[in-house]
Amino acid sequence: MQPAEEHLTESRLASLAISHRGAHDTLPENSIPAFERAIQLGADAIELDVRATSDGIVVVHHDPVLNAGDVPRGQIRISALSAQQLRKHQLAPGITIPTLTEALEEIGTRAMVFVEIKAAAIEPLVVRCIRESPADCSVHSFDHRIVRSVKQIFPAIRCGVLQVARHLDPLASLAAVGADDLWQHVDYIDEELVTRAHAEGARVIAWTANDQSHWPVLRDLGVDGICTDRIGELAAALN
Repeated sequence: MQPAEEHLTESRLASLAISHRGAHDTLPENSIPAFERAIQLGADAIELDVRATSDGIVVVHHDPVLNAGDVPRGQIRISALSAQQLRKHQLAPGITIPTLTEALEEIGTRAMVFVEIKAAAIEPLVVRCIRESPADCSVHSFDHRIVRSVKQIFPAIRCGVLQVARHLDPLASLAAVGADDLWQHVDYIDEELVTRAHAEGARVIAWTANDQSHWPVLRDLGVDGICTDRIGELAAALN
């Protein structure tokens, strides 16, 4: 094991600037234009959300219901639409909801991709998309059963668990499902948590850190990634 001081220095240098759903201050979140803009602003990685249509196509969308400008909000479930039906709806003029395959093709190797699975029982579909893509992908979820399932299907993929609370044993959830990354809410990250995670070979990713005063603190704690809605400012601050 490396000395704590040396390991902390390396962790600071390795902190990733992660764009939460792409640069969506002026563009629709989870859209290809938002991902493109985030990369232009210096994102090391893109965090996006996935669900599946009724015909088994994995699409990039956060909520279970369709959030598009051309339909009443919250009235149509993503899982009730086929991919062809979904394609008819636009997030903004000329911007449709992308499939995961389309998003990964567009991002390519220019940035890492953190895929949050939002729906149960779509793990095999997501894994297939990832395995067919050259993109550097990891999977994470609030539902730790989903993470365990992904690991069983594809043991080599890096996975993470999302947590809000500061547990007495913050690494128990990782051990239970074989995960590699602890996605910890920014309000519950401390030096002990980061030190313990690194000692076990795990990464700590802070979410969603939008207060710029938190960024130097998180960097100095040695977090491995900072996920934010303010990707341009974060990228500039880390560089």
